Amino acid sequence: MAKGSRPTKTTQATTETTEMTETEMPVVVTADLESAPGADPTPPAAEPQPEPAVVRDRLPLSGIRVIDVGNFLAGPYAASILGEFGAEVLKVEHPLGGDPMRRFGTATTRHDATLAWLSEARNRKSVTIDLRQREGVDLFLKLVAKSDILVENFRPGTMEEWGLSWPTLQSVNPGLIMLRVSGYGQTGPYRRRSGFAHIAHAFSGLSYLAGFPGETPVLPGTAPLGDYIASLFGAIGILIALRHREKTGRGQLIDVGIYEAVFRILDEIAPAYGLFGKIREREGAGSFIAVPHGHFRTKDGKWVAIACTTDKMFERLAEAMERPELASPELYGDQRKRLAARDVVNQITIDWVGSLTRDEVMRRCLEKEVPVGPLNSIADMFNDEHFRARGNLARIEAEGVGEVVVPNVIPTLSETPGRITNLGPPLGNATYEVLRELLDISAEEIKHLRSRKII
Repeated sequence: MAKGSRPTKTTQATTETTEMTETEMPVVVTADLESAPGADPTPPAAEPQPEPAVVRDRLPLSGIRVIDVGNFLAGPYAASILGEFGAEVLKVEHPLGGDPMRRFGTATTRHDATLAWLSEARNRKSVTIDLRQREGVDLFLKLVAKSDILVENFRPGTMEEWGLSWPTLQSVNPGLIMLRVSGYGQTGPYRRRSGFAHIAHAFSGLSYLAGFPGETPVLPGTAPLGDYIASLFGAIGILIALRHREKTGRGQLIDVGIYEAVFRILDEIAPAYGLFGKIREREGAGSFIAVPHGHFRTKDGKWVAIACTTDKMFERLAEAMERPELASPELYGDQRKRLAARDVVNQITIDWVGSLTRDEVMRRCLEKEVPVGPLNSIADMFNDEHFRARGNLARIEAEGVGEVVVPNVIPTLSETPGRITNLGPPLGNATYEVLRELLDISAEEIKHLRSRKII
């Protein structure tokens, strides 16, 4: 449980891991909010009301207090997950500007919040503290003493330079659990290198696999996957550490490198090289293990994914094509024969899919239970009945912006489902509340701290 009393007010409704200089700041993409699909240029939301205690207290992480002192996404996303399931997340930011992610992505009508900030900084309260000043460090240590978890993602050594080493933090709170996410981890010869998801994708081997044979490797999607994956491993580590603390009363340090989080999910590439010296190469939209297994363009210019990983699945596809002879033993009914005739089998599939609209391909494949799916744009997802049925898109009122659609909480728990109480908060919206009610600092002292730009 969190130390001390909890603030009474609750607001309702990355990605780099280094200190960023002004020249490294990301460019804001300005959107035409009135013409953007799904945009709702409505007046700002009404003053939010506190989350009912009965709702807050039934969540599994209720009573846990998290300090998120990182920037952008790698690490802070772990705090977002904890917040969705009841933890109180205090976002500690620099008084001048706050987290650079506030200016990363598509601009909104709120000067301190892009859409990326609103979505990924959900379920937080913002507290401003300048950790480069001694008084700010002392204030931060008081906050650490009354918290359970600390998340940071600065370049290794930065916290130590500020006087916030692990031994110092542990001395004020022996039960503290600290998640440290960085590009290359806290140890090793590359530890001080800048950490970006794009670089982690390259260093981990993921980008080497992305693209078509013999061509320039491509970005494996435009999202910072490494930041999300590292944060997921970080959240798992935190939950394990909480279990350990229940047994021993002691906290511990969790060290995650973004590159190693990505490397961990690349299935058998390590044992295949270690045992056979095999280096997996880029395969485009296909797969070395099966055929047809890839992306195919339809008559109406759309795309579908088809995955025939077994002989039975190919037999079903042949029936959907109304060419059952393709799955005979004499032709391509055996996986080895299909792989040997990869180009021929793929061309047959390309020709068939290209003769039909996407709806027709989907209907015929689904009738024969062929593994098939559309390559969805976000517009497709907004209109998809399954996304609606699963509640994957949440509509949340954001202070000063209006209704914003964001990805909803996962996983879905039957007894204690998570929730979104608020989107990314205004800078410093809870500074006074936390300092006055949690740390018992007088109103006069808070005024003094503000005048000196410590908060």
